Amino acid sequence: MTALATDRPGPRPRIRDFGHALGRWNPGAWNAITDVPDVRVGHTTLCDPEAGLYSGVTAIVPDALHTHGPLRAGLFVGNGYGKFVGATRLVELGELETPLLLTSTLSTFSAADALLTWLPERADPPPTSVNPVVGEINDTWLSRARPRPLTAAHVHAALDTASTGPVPQGNVGGGTGACALGYKAGIGTASRRVPTDTGEATVGVLVQANMSGDLRLGGQLMRPVSLGLPTAGPVGEQGSCVVVVATDLPCSTRELTRIAGRGVFALARVGAAFAHGSGDYGVALSTAPPGAVEPLPSTLLDTVFAATMDAVEEAVLDALLAAETVHAPAGHRAYALPHAAVRRALG
Repeated sequence: MTALATDRPGPRPRIRDFGHALGRWNPGAWNAITDVPDVRVGHTTLCDPEAGLYSGVTAIVPDALHTHGPLRAGLFVGNGYGKFVGATRLVELGELETPLLLTSTLSTFSAADALLTWLPERADPPPTSVNPVVGEINDTWLSRARPRPLTAAHVHAALDTASTGPVPQGNVGGGTGACALGYKAGIGTASRRVPTDTGEATVGVLVQANMSGDLRLGGQLMRPVSLGLPTAGPVGEQGSCVVVVATDLPCSTRELTRIAGRGVFALARVGAAFAHGSGDYGVALSTAPPGAVEPLPSTLLDTVFAATMDAVEEAVLDALLAAETVHAPAGHRAYALPHAAVRRALG
């Protein structure tokens, strides 16, 4: 029987619990994208081990959409081997006008349709034209039961239960069937508080990690074979990763596109291969009121770039640490990153 859930019990360790802090800036209260004011996250997790179903959807809901209308946003494509719905409007107009969904490959289009069903019920008057934004990963190495398991009810549940506060990570939502860097992976998130002339601003990220490559941690390569484990994920150089960056800074669309690029660049820090068969996408959005904005001072923009890269690196590591081993019926085994090995690498 397929389980429909929006959370998983029990806390999981994060990389900071191993005494490993990345970068010079502190995280927000939750060390999550939800530290950006009025940004909520919801998951629907589909898990049926007997049938081999490991899928779901993650919803990122900026409440500023209700108060400000379309938000400034930017898209960066590291490698375009993917099915990213809504990409052209993000590039052409630099606008995000819906919540952002992350799911599995062939559920991308049903997720977009479900989002279009959900939106008119919450808009007055209902929109006559709207651009849903949906990113995806290919999770079929683990999730082999049905290639299109997602229904409108699953999408609506993720949207309706989206909340602020701590964000469940690992085998949840759009990361339920994800593998990255040879291990079971999934959803990861982190944030940074950055200083400005008028106080502090927040940069938060959420990563749907599913890429090939060799994990780099503490200056070491941590291949599964060196730990006596089989490699999780396809034998070929495949995989995808979507990075979402949110900030309350009043950035221009050009600046947000560049910030989104740093989110993708940061994947190299942990060993992403950026292979031919990988869809590597970065989306950045600002929750500040739309309208004319002054360019960020170059020193502040550099700080935001660095904070984004630090947070993405941390989010991927946290996704790996939060993930749990999956034994699929087809004989595929996706082993979680052993915590003891992390302690040794950072000791």
